[in-house]
Amino acid sequence: MALHFIGFRGDEYSRAVRVFGEPDFIHIGWDRWAKLEVMPGDVAVFARGTADDEPSAFGFPDLRET
Repeated sequence: MALHFIGFRGDEYSRAVRVFGEPDFIHIGWDRWAKLEVMPGDVAVFARGTADDEPSAFGFPDLRET
């Protein structure tokens, strides 16, 4: 079982870590690639929306450098 955080952009990430613990995977957004990586039995925590939402037609980058 893996923990996925999806779409977190700010302070909500810290709050989610306090509640759920450190994620195994961080997805910048809900796209078809993120949907493929969430397996049955995994926990997906969304900053906004749910796993039932249609994934974005556009892919999100795998890595964001600041």
